[in-house]
Amino acid sequence: MEILPFLLWPFVASLILTGIHAYLGVHVVERGVIFVDLALAQIAALGATIAILLGMDVHGQHAYWLSLAFTFIGAAIFAFARTRAGHIPQEAFIGIAYAVASAAAIIAMSKATGETEHLKDMLVGNILAVDKAEVVKTAILYGAVGLFHYIFRHNFLLISTDPLAAEERGLNIRLWDFMFYASFGFVVTSSVSIAGVLLVFCYLIAPSVGAMLFAEGIGPRLAIGWTMGTLVSALGVLFSVWLDLPTGATIVCTFGVVLTLMFLLHMLFFHGPRARPLKGARSARDLDALDSRTATGTKPARAAGVTRPSS
Repeated sequence: MEILPFLLWPFVASLILTGIHAYLGVHVVERGVIFVDLALAQIAALGATIAILLGMDVHGQHAYWLSLAFTFIGAAIFAFARTRAGHIPQEAFIGIAYAVASAAAIIAMSKATGETEHLKDMLVGNILAVDKAEVVKTAILYGAVGLFHYIFRHNFLLISTDPLAAEERGLNIRLWDFMFYASFGFVVTSSVSIAGVLLVFCYLIAPSVGAMLFAEGIGPRLAIGWTMGTLVSALGVLFSVWLDLPTGATIVCTFGVVLTLMFLLHMLFFHGPRARPLKGARSARDLDALDSRTATGTKPARAAGVTRPSS
């Protein structure tokens, strides 16, 4: 029982990460840009590396804002790379951005020989090391991002699930895409320093994918994702302490085990001749259908689980 106070703030931090990332993961999966989190995280790491080269403290405010500025540049690139009927998938631009940012960070780190351990900490993370002050600061930041998304939730959801309908309503797709990725950048820049790239990626994708196995609507998917993230966080932190394992890696592996069990459960009880097709991320076939409807002038169908806002 003596270890419980030690685990309190790491567990609270994991709950905060679950809350914001499970929601953002719904958008990411719907948009089909699965690796955008890794790309933005690597771009933020490049910004931190440049900050070190400029003589800044890697944990200071100047380095944070420089990393955030790099993330905003990435957000702008991803927003303008999205086209309605482009021949190059947006995920290709995201992969290129990740590769270039990684290579640039390696080059920069070769010139900052004494500070590579700090960069490793930022990429790997150590959620057990968080304290109350850091958790409170992160909660305030994520609360502000969550409020922003709640206020404009209809626009964000419509653009993620049915971009043609969003265009019909007169929404500026690239502007709203930039605001989505910029707010996403705020979250990623802070999350990576706490939990590391791999764990943040799992918090973003695993709950959303697990929820898609059992629900179509946005509300039920969020409820399942938040529940899954909370339980996995608790189990992962406990396993890491009991077995003396790295916390982030243990939570990631726990996500993998739980997601596998959820998939097996879906196969056993929800998969068969009468099973419903999974709804969610738009595949290439879905995009072709959208393009066909555009060419014929047919009005796009409403995405499952999303209610269009009234005029």
